[in-house]
Amino acid sequence: MKGWMIRAGSSGILFDDFVKENAVAIGWSKLGDIRAYKNKDALTKAYIENFDEKPGKRAGAVAMLDKFLNVIQKGDLLVSYNAELRRYLVAEDLGEFRYEEGLIGNYPQLRSFKLKGFINRDDLKQKTKNSLGSTLTLFTLSDETIHDLLAVLEGKSNTPTLIEDTEIEDDTAQLKSNTVEQSLELIKDKINELSPDDMEELVATVLRAMGFKAKVSPKGADRNVDVFASPDGLGLTSPRIKAEVKHRNGSMGSKEIRSFIGALRDGDRGLYISTGGFTKDARYEAERANVPVQLINIDDLAHLVVDNYESFDIEGRSLIPLVKIYWPAV
Repeated sequence: MKGWMIRAGSSGILFDDFVKENAVAIGWSKLGDIRAYKNKDALTKAYIENFDEKPGKRAGAVAMLDKFLNVIQKGDLLVSYNAELRRYLVAEDLGEFRYEEGLIGNYPQLRSFKLKGFINRDDLKQKTKNSLGSTLTLFTLSDETIHDLLAVLEGKSNTPTLIEDTEIEDDTAQLKSNTVEQSLELIKDKINELSPDDMEELVATVLRAMGFKAKVSPKGADRNVDVFASPDGLGLTSPRIKAEVKHRNGSMGSKEIRSFIGALRDGDRGLYISTGGFTKDARYEAERANVPVQLINIDDLAHLVVDNYESFDIEGRSLIPLVKIYWPAV
């Protein structure tokens, strides 16, 4: 037996309809009855014709539609969640797919089920709660999650042991770490999509957020200075920060770093930003420079964005729009 989580719309708004109709449902009503598509390729073609989405999102949606129609089998465990009541329904799939408009909102693709019961979220192990937290419309449940759900339905004790408590803490910490890593990768994706001019503006924004007065240098012969910053904005007080910004130019080598260092003077501080990274020789050149030089790759820049985002000005926030995510303190 496999297990599947099927989201009941945003915050579980369709949960009561699922219970009333003894069926789980997903949307994509523009496609009509998905049984009309003889294979996954035909479904993909229809999806492209009806939805203007990026390839990654499109592939995920088609995969979920295919699983809902063809992979879920009679006897599989179906689970859905009401976020307001913090309550899960657990049901057994009856092997019946049907298409019916208007029965459950704008979610016409349905699978019938036999209700097994309801579970309060607080009765589940923390590891199970974590595994059920994905925001995907449909996803597979692990054997461990299925076992926990069925155990709670049968009224078995779910008091964690000392070892399980430790595992829960480790799992929660790992989940947080994974979330932070994924967020940073998405932020780096956004940074990489910027134009070279916008990248210079982003660097200036970061420096302003750190307390400096920074501006992008006028276009032309910049003498290896794309962004200039100092405490007074005039360069009369130290430190004078001169930044060179290379975006989507590949990995920077020792020649580029030597040229940059050669344009720096006593009292200057150099920042060399390269979203393509640096060679080992380039880092060696920066380390032995006679003026302080810091090399910043895209990973470093993403961390600087996150660490200083609360102090970003409106222009900077428009370049990289971010939202804050709160996580429970341990």
